[in-house]
Amino acid sequence: MTPMFKKLTTFALAIPLAATMSFGLLASTAAQAATIKIALAETPSDELAAFFVALDRAKANGLDYEWTAFADEELAIQSVLGGQMDIGFGTPYAAMQRSKAPIRIIYQLSKLKFFPVTTMKYNDLKDLDGEPIMLHSRGGGTDSIANVIESKLGIKLGERSYVPGSQNRVVAMIAGQAEATILDLSNKNKIIAQAGDKFHALPMFDVDASDEALFGNVDWIKDNSDQVDIFVKALLSVYRDMAKDPTIIRRETNPDGPIGQLPPEVLAELDGFYADAVAGGLYDTNGGGRKAAKADMEWYSGAGQLDGTVDTLNIEDFWYLAPLDAAMQ
Repeated sequence: MTPMFKKLTTFALAIPLAATMSFGLLASTAAQAATIKIALAETPSDELAAFFVALDRAKANGLDYEWTAFADEELAIQSVLGGQMDIGFGTPYAAMQRSKAPIRIIYQLSKLKFFPVTTMKYNDLKDLDGEPIMLHSRGGGTDSIANVIESKLGIKLGERSYVPGSQNRVVAMIAGQAEATILDLSNKNKIIAQAGDKFHALPMFDVDASDEALFGNVDWIKDNSDQVDIFVKALLSVYRDMAKDPTIIRRETNPDGPIGQLPPEVLAELDGFYADAVAGGLYDTNGGGRKAAKADMEWYSGAGQLDGTVDTLNIEDFWYLAPLDAAMQ
């Protein structure tokens, strides 16, 4: 295991997870019962730098934690549903409704700020009617965006192919393997910087719904409210400081932590990445809360991942707002 995958915990002894958790996740670490076990939906990257800054701030205020990076969001969700992990990354609306497990979201980490990027052959989203498109994963965020594009514009996209990772879809586009995709902010900027004469971003409607959120078993959250409150307050402080000065993320990144051990060229772009993300409205300085919950109800029901409508779905069935309300006071 390379240094960037080391866990930042008070106790660094590595142990295997239970046999039922052997489906491709990275090694976890031993911890006391009070330690929050966090399931990441991806390996550490520039997109997680702000989150790790918040973890460092929370640790300074007494939070014990360990993290495990899973291969994808679905595995992270299942680890929380199964009780192996306490807090997870993702937007598990369909899983929450289907399983009826007491899983609730407590914080919006980022919005669904993705961008349809195409060759110059297309000028408008409506031009994609019947055209093939390359997405991240079946049932994931980009799939839901594609569903809502169809619903809002009354079109039907062509064949959907799936290539996980925005950076991998950039490579595929430049190699001529696709003419239309949906990318995150960083990789949208990257492909246009590299080949702006061949690709552009199509105009896209505003979205306030969650791309990544923190969620956990509400009973566990209540039983560990002190630790959760420390965590949420740290996140809120980072998001508010970042909105005023995006360079705070690079300056507070621990050089010995997983983000500090990323390639130098990635670290050199942190200021630009977070400046663009803040300017692009990727983060809510109030942690999402009721505004995000309502936007999520509308988005994920429209995307076919929730049964019901924004008028019939209850926020309390999907969000537990007490930690965020406490942090806002």
